Amino acid sequence: MEEKAWHKFYGEIPRSISYPDESMYLLIKNSIKKYPNDIAYDFLGKEVSYSQFGQQIDSYACGFKKMGFVAGDSMSIIMPTSPQGIIAFYAVNKLGGVASFIHPLSTPDELKHYLSLSKSKYALTLDLFYDKIAEIKEAVSLEKLIVTSISTYMPSIKKAAYKLINIHKRKHIDSSWSLWLEKVAYQCNTVEAASDFNKDSLAVILYSGGTTGSPKGVMLTNGNIVAEGMQVATWGKLDHTDTILAILPIFHGFGLSVCINAILVAGGKSILIPKFTVHEVAGLIKTKKPTFIIGVPTLFKALLEEKKFTESDLSFLKAAFSGADTLPHSLKEQFDNLVKKNHGKATLLEGYGLTEAVTAIMAMPMDFYRENSIGVPFPDMDVKIIDPQTFNSLPNGDIGEICIQGPAVMKGYLNNPEETANTLRVHDDGKIWLHTGDLGSRDSDGFFYFKQRLKRLIKSSGMNVYPSEVENILCKHPDVKFACVIGIPDEHQISRIKAFVELHNKEYASSEKEAEIIAFAKSKLIKWSCPREVEFMEKLPLTKIGKVNFRELEEYEHENRK
Repeated sequence: MEEKAWHKFYGEIPRSISYPDESMYLLIKNSIKKYPNDIAYDFLGKEVSYSQFGQQIDSYACGFKKMGFVAGDSMSIIMPTSPQGIIAFYAVNKLGGVASFIHPLSTPDELKHYLSLSKSKYALTLDLFYDKIAEIKEAVSLEKLIVTSISTYMPSIKKAAYKLINIHKRKHIDSSWSLWLEKVAYQCNTVEAASDFNKDSLAVILYSGGTTGSPKGVMLTNGNIVAEGMQVATWGKLDHTDTILAILPIFHGFGLSVCINAILVAGGKSILIPKFTVHEVAGLIKTKKPTFIIGVPTLFKALLEEKKFTESDLSFLKAAFSGADTLPHSLKEQFDNLVKKNHGKATLLEGYGLTEAVTAIMAMPMDFYRENSIGVPFPDMDVKIIDPQTFNSLPNGDIGEICIQGPAVMKGYLNNPEETANTLRVHDDGKIWLHTGDLGSRDSDGFFYFKQRLKRLIKSSGMNVYPSEVENILCKHPDVKFACVIGIPDEHQISRIKAFVELHNKEYASSEKEAEIIAFAKSKLIKWSCPREVEFMEKLPLTKIGKVNFRELEEYEHENRK
């Protein structure tokens, strides 16, 4: 974008910013030194200052090192949004290690895949999930599992109540390979940070569908996370007076980088939410008065149906940003009207990003709105629209593939050089561009517009669903011959999963068989990947080369829902 156009819409936000040659840990340490008495995070009402947060990171790092964790080792963090999860994140980074984030509700098969891919020697999880990991321990390379309880950092009264309710649920762990976190970190002094830091070294692994729809490990460096955190902080003009509601989970790039890292880079406060319920979130918004609400469209839709939120004064809100899924214009209008009615000036703005670039890389400017636009790029992030066949840049208004270049772009896919080469390509300008697999366009002012996905990836409640993974599971049912899943519109999830199934014996098709197949999927897949309905077909449509034609099924579904 031309400099004149940039300042016209960005105001005082710089086109480029300077990034320190530091690790994530050292960047957060700057906030610890600058704002020692300010609150870093709030967990269920218990507030922890930056000074205390720094001590917790040092203690964890010391404990991990005594266990044998060294620079280059990988630790899988199988946790909901919690103090232990974010403390471990920075402690691992302090030691020069790699933090691999896994959804704690993953099935044993999924856990085995992610743990094997990352070659994690260590993992951190809740006692609630111990049995799932113990079930697969012989099939993975884990040397030590660190176990903790969600109650550990609760305020005293809530902790006592939790322990009383769950007194008979305390897990007995196998001490030959598992340790309680209290024994690892709480009696340990500080340890020096890794001395061989390199901004291009691997720091984080997040999991994404990539361009083909199967889960892949996205390799993110210290430089990627530092740059994106500073970009978001600069874009949102975040400072130590700001508070973000961390509704999005830490195993989601959006949640980790925006709701945790970016706000801590700015010295602000993150309110950690381990489990989402709209009633509790609405209550936190009313009592904690966060200046920023970051979420997916389904969150904002749910809030608009929650009386505690709709009757709250919202004058404290600076902005609300929606990402990870397309924001319906009607939803934005409803939200904006409510905020205005409740004495606020903030509006719901849309952004765009993907795990392969940490997360958000563009958004609407805070004081500006252009209908249907996903905004303009953050400082130092370049975006262009190309012809997917020739890679030539297209003129304004033409639809093509969205490509991204800048310091937030990933290192590549873990142990997958072929897909890395397909996604990260050197163009004629000599720069490496990330091919997103998304179609979009750009207007003459530099605002971008998302059109549709080239890659076959479904977003349900803002979370990635990989069709090929779901279909593979469905086809393991003894009665299923072929299966194809698509996303269909849903009032609450934006999209939900529907499966089209061809049975070996068509006479078995019935409502009872549908329920049986859905139950089978639920036993193998995380909940939002599971089909909500199954439609039986005598023959699934095929392409000319014999593949199931999912586009034809999407058109069929669209016609039937008119």
